Amino acid sequence: MDAELARILDGIGPRLRALRHDRGLTLEALAEETGISVSTLSRVESGVRRPTLDLLIPLARAHRVALDQLVAAPATGDPRVHLRPVRRDRGSVLVPLTQYPGRVQVFKQVLARREPRLVTHAGYEWLYVLAGELRLVLGGRETVLRPGEVAEFDTAEPHWFGPAGAEPVEILHLFGPHGDQAVVRTGAGDGNGNGNGNGNGG
Repeated sequence: MDAELARILDGIGPRLRALRHDRGLTLEALAEETGISVSTLSRVESGVRRPTLDLLIPLARAHRVALDQLVAAPATGDPRVHLRPVRRDRGSVLVPLTQYPGRVQVFKQVLARREPRLVTHAGYEWLYVLAGELRLVLGGRETVLRPGEVAEFDTAEPHWFGPAGAEPVEILHLFGPHGDQAVVRTGAGDGNGNGNGNGNGG
């Protein structure tokens, strides 16, 4: 194994451990979520076992990060950002703006029309509308955000967001584990389309 490959593989375990700690998960909880045994997870995180794709794919899904973020840390010393848009179903586009697993993740999203489906998960989200109108559903409450307006919420609350009408909406989307929250908070249902709540709608 060449030195570069060894360096990449050696870095995966610590990143996985940092992701799990940032999410406040025990090995037992992650094992239940991924179907990977506690002993295997522990050995991968400690570097005793080399990670394989059949381990990394469910871990990337569980931690909500791209597979390449687990495999290779961002290059240092180069200020250029190489954006990789990801096209989703029904015309939606996701552009990751950060590549730091375990920290606050920043995305630019263009969301096409879709049916509301409330979800819950661990974490915290912050949404800023760039263009169009965003419909945000938090529990039993709804609000519409317009360009320049912001909402943030705890993802433990059932939530969904998408275009308020037939046209797509463009947003800046921050997602972080518990404890990582944006500073700005707007009020829910104040009649001005501002949202307050306490959750990835995706």
